[in-house]
Amino acid sequence: MKKTIYVVLAIAVFIIIYGWSVYNGLVSGTVAIDNQWAQVETQYQRRFDLIPNLVESVKGIFNQEKVVFNSLAEARAGYANAKGIDAKARAAGEVESALGRLLAIVENYPQLKSSETVQTLMAQLEGTENRVSVERKRFNDEVATYNLKTKRFPSKLFASLFGFSEREYFESVAGSEDAPQVSF
Repeated sequence: MKKTIYVVLAIAVFIIIYGWSVYNGLVSGTVAIDNQWAQVETQYQRRFDLIPNLVESVKGIFNQEKVVFNSLAEARAGYANAKGIDAKARAAGEVESALGRLLAIVENYPQLKSSETVQTLMAQLEGTENRVSVERKRFNDEVATYNLKTKRFPSKLFASLFGFSEREYFESVAGSEDAPQVSF
């Protein structure tokens, strides 16, 4: 009888310790995902800070493509007003689309490419785009690790018990794989 109580007590202690460990792991995963999304947003902010400078530099040299400039301004405003990761990811896709059109314009006009200001800003923007890509990958890696914890048995039981659910990956906007077409 005493042995049975000790065995049941040992199993209960093991389950409590395991549950505690799973809960802490899920909390850590949630914090890591939120932190990584903040890193993505930091790079988006860098991009958004560079875009007006690039647009103004290009406007000073080339003032015919107001549609592209307006779409960039609207896309930036859309991102600023977006709530939640999914809405911000969609809005960032709109910025990338408009930015792609602007970059295509710059590529098509040698006088723009030769401007030192435009070249410097383009290089900074290119570096920022690379940083955004890296941070998005890291975000998706964090989400993958966390989602595995919420799907694997037996941690899946504790995840549902404590209210932890699967998180969404960052996905590109439909059509982002196509290069922008600019015609004059």
